[in-house]
Amino acid sequence: MGSEIALLTIFVLSVFTGVEVISKVSSTLHTPLMSGANAIHGVILVGAIIVTGHADTLGELVFGLFAVLLATVNMVGGFVVTDRMLEMFKGRKKQEPAS
Repeated sequence: MGSEIALLTIFVLSVFTGVEVISKVSSTLHTPLMSGANAIHGVILVGAIIVTGHADTLGELVFGLFAVLLATVNMVGGFVVTDRMLEMFKGRKKQEPAS
């Protein structure tokens, strides 16, 4: 019981730390941070796939598949956000005059 409380405490503290760190980032740094975060989420996805592959019980398999699903959604969403932010920095296309 004591180890579960310790793990829950670490999780809650890491959530608060993550929120504080991300909220202090200026908007010009979000695109490079998202690119780095996407690389990390790729590693998390591979780890979730490996752990799910070693599942012994149905519960472990369900949690593993849920972790793979969430990691995939998180990674793809990060790439979509990064792409949209990079589109904002591109110049507008010149309009051709109507003939």
